[in-house]
Amino acid sequence: METATQPKLELIQVADVVAREKGIERDEVLEAMEQAIQKAGRSKYGHDHDIRANIDRTSGAIELVRVTEVVDEVEDEMTQITAAAAQKRDPALKVGDLIVDPLPPIDFGRIAAQTAKQVIVQKVREAERARQYEEFKDRVGEIVNGIVKRVEFGNVTIDLGRAEAVLRRDELLPRESFRNGDRVRAYIYDVREEPRGPQIFLSRTHPQFMANLFKQEVPEIYDGIIEIKSVARDPGSRAKIAVISYDGSIDPVGACVGMRGSRVQAVVGELQGEKIDIIPWSDDPATFVVNGLAPAEVSKVVLDEEQRRIEVVVPDDQLSLAIGRRGQNVRLASILTGWDIDILTEAEESERRQEEFKTRSKTFIDSLDIDDVIAHLLVAEGFTSVDEIAYSPLEDLMGIEGFDADIAEELQNRALAFAEAERNRLQDRSAELCVAEDLLAFEGLALANIVALAEQGVKTLDDLADLAGDELIEMLPDAGLDQNTANDVIMAARAHWFEDEESEDGAADADAEAGEAHDETPAT
Repeated sequence: METATQPKLELIQVADVVAREKGIERDEVLEAMEQAIQKAGRSKYGHDHDIRANIDRTSGAIELVRVTEVVDEVEDEMTQITAAAAQKRDPALKVGDLIVDPLPPIDFGRIAAQTAKQVIVQKVREAERARQYEEFKDRVGEIVNGIVKRVEFGNVTIDLGRAEAVLRRDELLPRESFRNGDRVRAYIYDVREEPRGPQIFLSRTHPQFMANLFKQEVPEIYDGIIEIKSVARDPGSRAKIAVISYDGSIDPVGACVGMRGSRVQAVVGELQGEKIDIIPWSDDPATFVVNGLAPAEVSKVVLDEEQRRIEVVVPDDQLSLAIGRRGQNVRLASILTGWDIDILTEAEESERRQEEFKTRSKTFIDSLDIDDVIAHLLVAEGFTSVDEIAYSPLEDLMGIEGFDADIAEELQNRALAFAEAERNRLQDRSAELCVAEDLLAFEGLALANIVALAEQGVKTLDDLADLAGDELIEMLPDAGLDQNTANDVIMAARAHWFEDEESEDGAADADAEAGEAHDETPAT
């Protein structure tokens, strides 16, 4: 008895060993074995039969059976039997029952054993991959340590112990190379299920790799006292991180630098000497941008909150420092702060202001028939267009030094008259150009811009919707459009296309419902 059960117990022991080595459930290994035995059984008794195998989880005893289903009408003679034929064998059988016939245990031949082995290996590999995916899918954003297993065409395969991961060439730091057996630290940025199994992708260039390295080196970040608000990296060259402290007694920059720079140097060493600027974060955009441009000094900033653009004026001798080599400093500051940054020297800014001052003064002199002194006062007070003068409260004009109520009222009347005359001129010109009503009614552009477009052949809302953003900017150079605003204008012009599609879909649905209702109406 003992000799008969010994091989069966060995089957359970093999399943235990494989499960332990591969880190998967014993049941999954035994199910793979059952499928292998099932496949071998079909090879012996015929592939058309429904052969099933079962391994007793305690004794390891193998049960091989052929299953036949009781049906009304036979479609497959090998796996089905009619109720009438089945009831000749057992009157209690009915449609839906399964007839289970035990089969003699099979003696695995060489081919059958090889097939069974392949099935077991395949199923165990699939189970192992599923286990890897389940284990690592929630670890995206972590730093892991591994050993280089192989390097192919610059891509590094890393053994993480219970899984393999890929560190692609473009995720390595510049001039960085690894050899088999090297220990590597990297950031998991993606885990994907692919046909060949789960793929774990690592990176050493990802901004969050640096942030997590600081988290490991600086206990205050780990404890949540200090937070890294944003990171910008030029991998292997330079980086900036913005930090904030939630404890007034702790300096966030000093904590990240560490005693004699020990903490930041640990991170720099891991990143192959990448220079790191640690910057205090501020919720005031102007302060944050000024901090972000360090080590350059800034003398003035002008914000455009709508466009998220900021103009920074620096002393002439600070220009190259603010821009950085190949624009690196300003580019990283822009990524860090989330604002587009334009840098001007004080001389350039002064020259531009003078040019704007002259242009606006000339516009007011020509439009309002005033002398240059009054025009200069209006520009100095911040008025940029005739419309602003026409539609501003009278008190704003009276507040200008040297202006009384009569002057303010006269200026506003002249501005209103000019604005009215300009509007009439533009309306006449749009009629001459046969501009379509839908474009004239479009609220995304001023009438002057619509006329300017019509003079270049854009005369309907569809014509405008067909343009690209850069084309619109090129056609309206004086409108002050940037790429985002131009794209927004075009998307607004295209809105009616989607409304038309929705109304067509709605009409089609209504027709379909009406048709159904008509079909359901009883004939009279």
